[in-house]
Amino acid sequence: MRKTAFCLAGLGAAFCLTSASAAEWQMDSSASNRLEFTASFEKAPVTGVFKDFEVRFGFDPMKPAGNHLDVIIRTSSADMANPDINQAIAGMEWFDFMRYRQAEFRASDIRRGPGEASYLARGALSLKGVQQPQEFAFTWNPADGKMVGEFVTQRSIFGIGTGEWKNTDIVGDAVKVKFRIRLRPLP
Repeated sequence: MRKTAFCLAGLGAAFCLTSASAAEWQMDSSASNRLEFTASFEKAPVTGVFKDFEVRFGFDPMKPAGNHLDVIIRTSSADMANPDINQAIAGMEWFDFMRYRQAEFRASDIRRGPGEASYLARGALSLKGVQQPQEFAFTWNPADGKMVGEFVTQRSIFGIGTGEWKNTDIVGDAVKVKFRIRLRPLP
């Protein structure tokens, strides 16, 4: 009898752990979340931020088919800390806020990475009407909900910087995207 009770307690604990790891998470809007992008202008780094974005995350190591990471970014929330630059990036040659109100990253292939709390997301980045495969490594700690990662993409793939800005000698093609967010479990 004691052995049976011990086994049932063990199964109950395993079920609870599995249920906790399978939780759905969303960005905690009360935290100091940051989504930044760094390009280069005349070979010097220039950093901006997106101030309005949403993140939802689901991860279950036992059922990887249901894993996902969904990010929606309001492109008009881009801020490069300079009113003239902010006005320029709103135009058709750059983000074209009027036609393309949001960018998205959606991944359903989320796997554990090589390090502790390390993961790899493979999905698609959609920006300015163009969708491209994108993958990146990130860390996530379910104890505090903290998620941190970065990746590099090319602006030219998405038609960011057209016309006189298409040449990558003045504004470089590579753009580093970094994020630091806090997630909270959904009820």
